[in-house]
Amino acid sequence: MSDKAFEAKDVYKHFGAVKALDGVTLAAERGTVFSLLGPNGAGKTTLVRMLATLMQPDKGTVEVLGNNVVDEPHKVRELIGLAGQYAAVDEYLTGEENLFMVGRLYHLDANEARRRAKDLLERLHLDDAAKRTVRTYSGGMRRRLDLGASLVGRPQILFLDEPTTGLDPRTRLDLWEIIRVLVKEGTSILLTTQYLEEADELADKIAVIDRGKVIAEGTSNELKATLGGDVIEFEIAGPGLKDRALNAVVNIAEKPATYNAATDTVTVPVGKHGAKNLLDVVRALDNEQIAPLSLSLHQPSLDDVFLTLTGEKASDVAVTPEMKKRRSV
Repeated sequence: MSDKAFEAKDVYKHFGAVKALDGVTLAAERGTVFSLLGPNGAGKTTLVRMLATLMQPDKGTVEVLGNNVVDEPHKVRELIGLAGQYAAVDEYLTGEENLFMVGRLYHLDANEARRRAKDLLERLHLDDAAKRTVRTYSGGMRRRLDLGASLVGRPQILFLDEPTTGLDPRTRLDLWEIIRVLVKEGTSILLTTQYLEEADELADKIAVIDRGKVIAEGTSNELKATLGGDVIEFEIAGPGLKDRALNAVVNIAEKPATYNAATDTVTVPVGKHGAKNLLDVVRALDNEQIAPLSLSLHQPSLDDVFLTLTGEKASDVAVTPEMKKRRSV
């Protein structure tokens, strides 16, 4: 058995003129969480579908636990679990019936399928709703049940494709804790997400993908270190001020400033002289008659790294309450 949870080497997948994957090379160690970050349409789901044997590469090789997804798809399917962006459960069955059915599809005998269903429902805090039809479940409950379905076969590697999209903060935190427990038990996880704090919280290693290419890879701290020094961030009153705001700080920024349309925020990497540069930014904005709605000086975050790497495409990233917080100065 390979020591790699998965490995993709020089992988290409094109759909006409669209380059979904354009020479992607990635690998993850077993027993870790590997997170794939990127805007909508970056190629994240295409890679997950390839790893799950649902799609073949045009070029390159893809292996899961040492098994080639093209040559040995049946072996790969015995080792993996997949939970996507939308809960793939039958709303006319009960929660218990859904998991029992999945167990039988895995060729478990009826007693074992029933036992695993019961265990997973308890583990996912769905035991009180086990006898209810899924159509009465909330969105968060359906997502947890879908995760349960992906765990019935006791996969060695679990692919989670934006599993917390659209969930409320409490349900998202519950799923984070489930992921942590699975990793402690030895499960390898590939997590694609648009939530930057999710990758920061869970991932042992992170890759940023944009337009089908890997543009950065490393631990969260390693990625943050690429910005070097402090970051100034300020919020403006709408996109009409974007160009003036960016022009105002062009001679202050150590690296190009970026604008996030989702939060109307300008991020300015300023190196090691943050306090001095903070005053420079205030003066520059005042000269342009721009009154920032908030202003902060802080160490680089994963959000800052992402914005610097992908520029305005970061406006496609899902915005959570955590991302909207500002430390006013």
